[in-house]
Amino acid sequence: MATQNPFNKILKTLQKPGDGGEFGKYYSLPALNDSRIDALPYSIRILLESAIRNCDEFQVKADDVEKIIDWKNTSPKQVEIPFKPARVLLQDFTGVPAVVDLACMRDAMNRLGGDSNKINPLVPVDLVIDHSVQVDVARSENAVQANMELEFQRNKERFGFLKWGSNAFNNMLVVPPGSGIVHQVNLEYLGRVVFNTNGVLYPDSVVGTDSHTTMIDGLGVAGWGVGGIEAEAAMLGQPMSMVLPGVVGFKLLGKLRSGVTATDLVLTVTQMLRKHGVVGKFVEFYGQGMGELPLADRATIANMSPEYGATMGFFPVDHVTLQYLKLTGRSDETVSMIESYLRANKMFVDYSEPQVERVYSSYLELNLEDVEPCVSGPKRPHDRVTLKEMKADWHACLNNKVGFKGFAVQKEAQTKAAEFTFRETPAKLRHGDVVIAAITSCTNTSNPSVMLGAALVAKKACDLGLEVKPWIKTSLAPGSGVVTKYLQRSGLQTYLNQLGFNIVGYGCTTCIGNSGDIDEAVASAITENDIVAAAVLSGNRNFEGRVHPLTRANYLASPPLVVAYALAGTVDIDFDTEPIGIAKDGKQIFFRDIWPSSEEIADVVQSSVLPDMFRETYNAITKGNPMWNGLSVPSGNLYAWDSTSTYIHEPPYFKDMSMSPPGPHGVKDAYCLLNFGDSITTDHISPAGSIHKDSPAARYLTERGVDRRDFNSYGSRRGNDEVMARGTFANIRIVNKFLNGEVGPKTIHIPSGEKLSVFDAATKYKSEGHDMIILAGAEYGSGSSRDWAAKGPMLLGVTAVIAKSFERIHRSNLVGMGIIPLCFKTGEDAETLGLTGHERYTIDLPSSVSEIRPGQDITVVTDNGKNFSCTLRFDTEVELAYFSHGGILQYAIRNLINAKN
Repeated sequence: MATQNPFNKILKTLQKPGDGGEFGKYYSLPALNDSRIDALPYSIRILLESAIRNCDEFQVKADDVEKIIDWKNTSPKQVEIPFKPARVLLQDFTGVPAVVDLACMRDAMNRLGGDSNKINPLVPVDLVIDHSVQVDVARSENAVQANMELEFQRNKERFGFLKWGSNAFNNMLVVPPGSGIVHQVNLEYLGRVVFNTNGVLYPDSVVGTDSHTTMIDGLGVAGWGVGGIEAEAAMLGQPMSMVLPGVVGFKLLGKLRSGVTATDLVLTVTQMLRKHGVVGKFVEFYGQGMGELPLADRATIANMSPEYGATMGFFPVDHVTLQYLKLTGRSDETVSMIESYLRANKMFVDYSEPQVERVYSSYLELNLEDVEPCVSGPKRPHDRVTLKEMKADWHACLNNKVGFKGFAVQKEAQTKAAEFTFRETPAKLRHGDVVIAAITSCTNTSNPSVMLGAALVAKKACDLGLEVKPWIKTSLAPGSGVVTKYLQRSGLQTYLNQLGFNIVGYGCTTCIGNSGDIDEAVASAITENDIVAAAVLSGNRNFEGRVHPLTRANYLASPPLVVAYALAGTVDIDFDTEPIGIAKDGKQIFFRDIWPSSEEIADVVQSSVLPDMFRETYNAITKGNPMWNGLSVPSGNLYAWDSTSTYIHEPPYFKDMSMSPPGPHGVKDAYCLLNFGDSITTDHISPAGSIHKDSPAARYLTERGVDRRDFNSYGSRRGNDEVMARGTFANIRIVNKFLNGEVGPKTIHIPSGEKLSVFDAATKYKSEGHDMIILAGAEYGSGSSRDWAAKGPMLLGVTAVIAKSFERIHRSNLVGMGIIPLCFKTGEDAETLGLTGHERYTIDLPSSVSEIRPGQDITVVTDNGKNFSCTLRFDTEVELAYFSHGGILQYAIRNLINAKN
């Protein structure tokens, strides 16, 4: 049972400046009088404060506090600690299944004789409906309204369900559609930095159901992505079990050169940290270069933590943070409270004072003056290419064998041009020609310098008479309504519109695959001539098949570079020596002629980005919008499931659940459903993007009378397990070794030898009563923190995954859904062990959870005599408890029912 907090003796009162009374009470780290705290990284101090404040000698113990204080010695030992975040962040795609699960849990509580009203978030939950706009209408002044109307048409049921949830569940704030991308709304509006709850002050910390939750780290708020399953447990008051992380100290020096953008910086940092190796670690930035780095640039770097593999990319609060809080409309009293608390608790960095040397696990250093303009691609975010090397790198990609940096285009075919007719005008398409140019995603559209920089490029281009080819699909999707306000105030939106970069909506678009259709004539030219067409986007993800099925080369670039490449019309260009276009007077125009200086950008930022814009934008959130306000939803705390709905469906997670945990289970004579190599991402596993017309999901929808034009995206149907199970492993670029080089969402049903869709093969195995496993290589499950990448395989019947290594969040999600994660021993994999995947696999586990240890060795037995040892990747005792209960949600329900108070 919980006891009184043993650290109440260090509760102090924080006075307001002058004689203004008090802000509240707080747990004082200095009052511990422990010199080890002074050397702790700031990110670890946040974990320490949370452990102290929540210490009850039950869920969080004094021993856990000591482990964190002794971080220097304990972190290399991979010790386990509990962590209770201050809040949980959801967006609508991940929020819908979270609310579906909460609604199901209420039903399960009812069936098991518990009080369903106990199923309520116990910490604040911020749910932002960013509604991931499908870019159907672009290059149009009314694109925002038209796309919004289409989204409400398609997603009325989903939006209505979330509106029901906002009324049915306490402690849940729902931000209506049309407000912005979740991570930018979090940065500009939701981020508290310091909470004041019932008179107790404490640092803001957040876990979110999207891996780019890390964007908030730029504001000095500790936040990272977790699986939806883990987030739901945190909402229900369960502590997160985590391994105390190492912290990489990243020292910044100097200042970015004129013309170099925050995107160039983040792509450089991403490459450096990928090379250094930061998976499972925090990265904490420090050094005198911090004073030269605006908050928006920090947020850009923090946002891409998943791309460089870190849990967090953390920027401690300093004077730059306070300036940003004022800029974004936070009140003077709030900012004063934040500064006073953080200074009193030694969590504020003041670069005007002598710096105490902090201890880090390892160190990196970058002089900002060394950063060069660059892009990343054509298939991975950490494959950085400097702009001056881009043309040569592109030609190398055409020549190289098929892979992350290769397309294997025959020499004689590399210069061919596909002729087609676009709106009665003859046109040509070559390898590397740009067909999508999108200023999109949370990464960059939070940053006024790159957004206004793009607008200045557009102005210079328009003044010279340059145009974007009409068949290039151009779009602008700002992260928040504030962007529209400062683009309009600057007078520069006009020039973006002139080039086709009209605002299409406020939400995730091209970066998550919502590019919409390419013109049919362009699409035919690409497919009939096997053209390697290009997309250039200001996003953070460019994995194969993600942006658009027909763009095989996808490059991440800053918003100004997106405009530049749209004008050039190709990535096959050397910006230093080749013209980007021809002016009205016939003169050749080069990249340097349209590129603004840092001083030009700074001037327009200074005059155009104002606090009132943020206040006005976010004051409107509480009022909603006419379409949202017009949604009628049922009342009541139990949801009335509609069995005919193709959007919201009751999943089978709690079917036949009893109060007795099922206990650990092994795997008996399982077939291998899929046999993968390295770098299988959650984009390959989890349903994402559009629903292909020939897919099992399309078949399911068609059978229920849904017209193809109304299929919508997988993301929009995350609340329907039937659709999502059918879309699992349905990525058109997936490579399964069973298919001997053929690419696509198929596999071999081993007993019959039939080639089937993955869903159909899994269904056949299940009907025959067989277990299934997956074989995989390194970094299995990298990419976005998608809970459906674990839910989908579980629904297909996958019982275990054996891989060389797992991405952190995905491994945790597999555990949360009751799937066994196993790692091959170092130096071994399926190939070195001579496994073809045609074997049958048996994994024996003890029947009692007390006999299983985190990280223990397990023998896998095959039916052909090839037996091998693996590491069991249940990393903590808590994860073992989840597995024993059949999953994290079942564990939470039983705990709530058994709770005595």
